[in-house]
Amino acid sequence: MSLTRRDFARNSAFTGAGVVLAGSAGVLGSAPNALASTEPEPEAAGESAGRDCGRGVGYGPLLPDPEGILALPAGFKYRVITYSGQTTLESGEFTPSNHDGTAAFDGPRGTTLLVNNHELKGPRANWKHPVPLTEGLVYDPAASGGCTVVEVRRDGRVAEWVGIAGTSTNCAGGRTPWGTWLTCEENSDKAGTNGMTKDHGYVFEVDPVDRRANRNPKPLKFFGRYDHEAVVIDPRRGHAYLTEDAAAPNGLFFRWTPPKGFAYGRGTFRALADDAGVLQAPKCFDSGGRFVDDLSRATRIGTVYGVDWVDVPDRDARTTPVRKQFADDQITRARKLEGMWWGDGGAYVVSSYAREESPERHDGQVWFYDPRRRTLTLKVLLGVNPDPAADGAYDGPDNITVSPYGGLILAEDGEGVQHLFGATDSGRTYPIARNELNIGTEDEPEYSEFAGVTFSPDGRTLFASIQTPGILLAITGPWKRQRR
Repeated sequence: MSLTRRDFARNSAFTGAGVVLAGSAGVLGSAPNALASTEPEPEAAGESAGRDCGRGVGYGPLLPDPEGILALPAGFKYRVITYSGQTTLESGEFTPSNHDGTAAFDGPRGTTLLVNNHELKGPRANWKHPVPLTEGLVYDPAASGGCTVVEVRRDGRVAEWVGIAGTSTNCAGGRTPWGTWLTCEENSDKAGTNGMTKDHGYVFEVDPVDRRANRNPKPLKFFGRYDHEAVVIDPRRGHAYLTEDAAAPNGLFFRWTPPKGFAYGRGTFRALADDAGVLQAPKCFDSGGRFVDDLSRATRIGTVYGVDWVDVPDRDARTTPVRKQFADDQITRARKLEGMWWGDGGAYVVSSYAREESPERHDGQVWFYDPRRRTLTLKVLLGVNPDPAADGAYDGPDNITVSPYGGLILAEDGEGVQHLFGATDSGRTYPIARNELNIGTEDEPEYSEFAGVTFSPDGRTLFASIQTPGILLAITGPWKRQRR
């Protein structure tokens, strides 16, 4: 059923702006016909716009780390949980490299279980530490990626084993309401391409508790075959929402509607047919009823777009990539659709940046999709960072989580300096960590992206990874509710 212009106008009256985040590129202009935020504008543009560490927001400045890994505020500390090429799995093989999306679960006997993606693309020979091909857990023996499950025990001991192997470019994903992890392949190579023996570009389910449930991995083809990034499940309505990180043309935000009467739970996805349910892409329009071709058109915090959903013709993309099956006037695109997290009754969706391939440039957006009102609201907007090498403004958000202390936590995957940073509900941003592990040279330093940001179930520990070489970290300290 289409969302009418009258419905959109009525629903929009109740939609607030929520998180507000200003970049460093100056005052942000108004999107044509967009509904304005009901909250005050951020501070005047400049390097301090949207940042406030001196009035009760955040945890203060970051202190250099003598170990050269992670700068944190005073009172905080970190612990290395896994380190590619140094720590080992239960099998004795080294922890795989290129850590990415992660979720935390309650495990047996007071343990915390983490499912950790490894974003490894192409043949196994290309990587020093691919995901080991554990018997019974392999999809394609030619592929190098997959997931590991990390158990953190009360006494501090750590165990790690393979959850799935033989998948490609496991980037983000998402946890399910029933306690499993959906890992997404950000690569759609077909069998016979780049040495692969099976088609890729799918979502797989990984159970952190029941190892037997992960045997004989089955691609969940009903979610479509494309360069997946993240997925979330609406626990009330049953829809799945997915992001695609692709360009030429820009990728899409998807909704999957389950078959009528489908009951979610552990293992139930395996029983579905490859064409089960309905996969759709969004068609957005502004408050004047005008079609919006790309989400980068929104240049003002609080912009609200109505959303209709258009059926995908061929979700398995046998001849044409899914995003190319639509004319540009049929759907709404966005550049670098990355991490998602379910919270506050909807899905927070990241568009990492936009450049020449988009109508407008930015260095990061976070949208909130409200399934009840069927609207997308711009919550976070980063202006183009003029000097990524300087430790100041943020750019290129990727993985995201909703904080139990209010607001959002974002992992930076931009240029130059890399941070974990927070954004409060009322618009202040603050640093949580800075990557100090230089994988470049002294003359040309290089710092890997952060990824896999997620809190432990009890909210006391923030887990995050430095993707290269692949380090999973546990951050603890005096967490506090962030003031509005």
